[in-house]
Amino acid sequence: MEVATPGTTERAIRRPPRINRSKTVSTKLTEAEFTQVERLAGGRGQWLSEWVRDVLLNAAQDQESQHSVATFAEVQAIRLLLINTLEPLLRGENLTGEQFKELLRYVKTNKRKAAKEMLASYTEGATEEP
Repeated sequence: MEVATPGTTERAIRRPPRINRSKTVSTKLTEAEFTQVERLAGGRGQWLSEWVRDVLLNAAQDQESQHSVATFAEVQAIRLLLINTLEPLLRGENLTGEQFKELLRYVKTNKRKAAKEMLASYTEGATEEP
């Protein structure tokens, strides 16, 4: 921790308490690569090890997030399929093979849009309407 000395206008820099980490991840870099990552870490005011940890953890979280979005899109596909097949069936109507294939094409085309809209509604705190 750096502390401001009398006569300076800089504030003290306080770092959060250190967490006891016991696992190591290692890699080798060229001199140019090392200079690049060292410059990036310094530009953010971080120790190189802190910056590397943040980059690794952010990449892992982004990967998990992408899988979650894909899974959510597939759940929305099932939802679209159920909504669009159950209603006519409950009215006593039958779906032809061609109608079902068309419905599957519709679901495949619109599942990502439905997932984005549903996620946006959760973000905005909107309630579902029947």
